[in-house]
Amino acid sequence: MMTRQYDEVRAVDGVDFTVSAGELVAYLGPNGAGKSTTIKMMTGVLVPTRGILEVNGAVPWRDRERNGMHIGVVFGQRSQLWWDLPLIDSLAMLGKLYRLPDATYRRNLDRLVELLDVTPFLYQPVRQLSLGQRMRGDLAAAMLHEPDILYLDEPTIGLDAVAKVRMRDFVAEMNRDNGTTVVLTTHDLVDVETLCNRVILIDSGRVLYDGKLSDLKARYAPHRILVAQLAADPVPAGNRAEALRAGIPGEVVSDEDGVLKIRFEAARVSAQEVIAAVNDHCVVADLSIVEPDLEDVVRTLYGDREVV
Repeated sequence: MMTRQYDEVRAVDGVDFTVSAGELVAYLGPNGAGKSTTIKMMTGVLVPTRGILEVNGAVPWRDRERNGMHIGVVFGQRSQLWWDLPLIDSLAMLGKLYRLPDATYRRNLDRLVELLDVTPFLYQPVRQLSLGQRMRGDLAAAMLHEPDILYLDEPTIGLDAVAKVRMRDFVAEMNRDNGTTVVLTTHDLVDVETLCNRVILIDSGRVLYDGKLSDLKARYAPHRILVAQLAADPVPAGNRAEALRAGIPGEVVSDEDGVLKIRFEAARVSAQEVIAAVNDHCVVADLSIVEPDLEDVVRTLYGDREVV
C-alpha cells in the first residue's frame, strides 16, 4: 500500500519589517530563502496564509487595482512589454492602462526616453532588442505612471558593465529626485553597495539582519587590509616581518615583491596606528586601505550557497 506524505515548508516565517517612504532597501538571501515569495505578496500576486501586510495603506491582494496603480515592478527574467510590438506601442498601451492624461503621459515618456536613452530603439519590436535595451524598456514601463514604490528583481542580470552603470544611475536618480521607494533583490552585490544604505538579509523565511550596510560589514567583516608599496629597503623581509609583528596590533599576511599587507581589526586599532607602525619599520612609497566588500559578509553568513 502506498500513501502520500507531505512536508510543510513555510516560505516566509515571521518576517517583520517596515520600509519608509523614500528608502532604497536591498532584500537578499540564498535561493529558497523566501525573497520572491515576499515580493509577490507585496505586489498582490500571492496571498499569505496569515499575518499582516500593508503597502502604502492598502492590502495588496484585496486592493489589487489600488496597489497596482502605486507600484512599478521589474523582473529581470520576465518582461511586461508586448513581444511583437515596438517599444513605443507597449508604452502607449501602458499609459492607457494606467489612465494617464495625455499631457502627463507625454511628459513622463519624454523624460524616461531621455534618462534611459531609448530613442535609438523606441520604434523597434521588443523581440529585436538586446537584453540591456529590453531592461531599459522595462524600467521605462515600470516608471511611466510615477509609482511610489519600485520593486526590482534582478534588474542587472546578464547586462554588460556599461548597461549596469546606466541602470544603477537611473534607479539612484529616481530615488533621489522623485523620492521613489525601491526594494531591490539582486545577485550582483555591486548593485547593493552602489545603491543601498539598508540591507535586509533572510534565510529559510526568517530575517537574519535588518540594518545599515556599514553596520553589517562592521559586524561580520571587521577586518581591513593595509597595503604598503615599499621603496628600496635594506631590511630583509623576514626581519621586517618580525619587527612588525612585535610593533603593531595586526597580522602580517604577506611581504613579497616589495608589497607589504597587514590585516587589522578596525574596531580595535585605527588605520593611522597601523600606518605609523609601518612607517617606523619601512620606507613606504605608497599606502592604501582595502575595505571589506559585501561579498565577504555574505560568504561569512551563508557559506558557499549562492545569494540571489
